[in-house]
Amino acid sequence: MTNNLRPDERLDDLQLGGLELIQNPSKFCFGVDAVFLSDFAKVKPGETVLDMGTGNGIIPVLLAGKTKGKHFTGLEIQAETAEMARRSVAHNHLEDRISIVTGDIKEAAERFKPAFFDVITTNPPYMLADHGLRNPDDSKAIARHEVLCTLDDILRESMRLLQDKGRFYMIHRPFRLTEILTKMHEYKIEPKRIQFIHPYIDKEPTMVLVEGIRGAKPRVTIEPPIIMYTKDGTLLQKNGNNSEKQR
Repeated sequence: MTNNLRPDERLDDLQLGGLELIQNPSKFCFGVDAVFLSDFAKVKPGETVLDMGTGNGIIPVLLAGKTKGKHFTGLEIQAETAEMARRSVAHNHLEDRISIVTGDIKEAAERFKPAFFDVITTNPPYMLADHGLRNPDDSKAIARHEVLCTLDDILRESMRLLQDKGRFYMIHRPFRLTEILTKMHEYKIEPKRIQFIHPYIDKEPTMVLVEGIRGAKPRVTIEPPIIMYTKDGTLLQKNGNNSEKQR
């Protein structure tokens, strides 16, 4: 397989049942946020899952390794990145369980059947388009900034594609939590579970995980926080040690 890698690509061990992922550090590498999201999302046996903005396919591959979901679809607008994800799927012999689709999140409801998915996951761009954006055509800028899709786009299409009582999982930044919860409610994806991720026990959270359920009644549970490092710098989160944080 390594002979089929493109220039600047590498093959990373995901430390999960022998799964590996093709990555290109000059384009995009998954971060620990993807690992946290794959742990937070609940996928039941036989369920269908859509990952919006799948990038190099890390979320579908991790979920295929961690759950008994029936099928995972990754939607990615950048053709080159989607092609790399497909090669990772083939490398792991997961073609029967994972499909990578090249397409725009804003048009997701036109591409897939309405109310088709049991679960939707997303690790979207954290920053607004005008927050320090330098090159809107750069793949890393697209991953970090709302250049090609917004929070509204993601929630609108998720509302259309989720089955009634279907589950929505997202990781984002705490500074946008008020906006996230307000918009989820507007799009009838009721926030149900929230979990903050702190770098150290005495530091503010840097990430937040949110679960929503389409058409559910209001009631939110705050999960115990995740602490990434001990005071001496020991990493508590073991999975994803070989990943690079690129956001």
